[in-house]
Amino acid sequence: MDKSKIPTAQRAALSLLLDDHRNVKKLFKSFESAKERSEKEQIAQQTCHELTVHAQIEEEIFYPGLRGVHEKIDEMLDEAKVEHQVAKDLIAAIEGDLSGEMLEANYKVLSEYVNHHVQEEENELFKMVISKNVELGEMAEQMTARKEELMGAMA
Repeated sequence: MDKSKIPTAQRAALSLLLDDHRNVKKLFKSFESAKERSEKEQIAQQTCHELTVHAQIEEEIFYPGLRGVHEKIDEMLDEAKVEHQVAKDLIAAIEGDLSGEMLEANYKVLSEYVNHHVQEEENELFKMVISKNVELGEMAEQMTARKEELMGAMA
């Protein structure tokens, strides 16, 4: 999704989420190209941390702020909630055994799963939010503050 095409009233909130999506996609690519096991473990740990923060921001602020706007959005939010739980289970498996033999398999499934979720969010949910002209200004401030708080707490 091209940030410049997002209406100003929605740009800050959606850009924060889009930036997270891009960052995690870069981590997925870095993991694939990493040669050393220790590097893969570090990238996996960073990915899990960033996805955990991102999901928490969406679940605490973004998704609740969209509830009730439109029936189709509510359906997408229900699906996203399930997708987040599956991602959390994979994150727990990765973090629980970073040096284990299932790291690469779990990480691969996580990356595929998250890429699917991101695509749906950007191509369906975000576009619906834009088309319904949902006001996100205050939400953007809350999301930014919460992200800073969580990144510091989980570091």
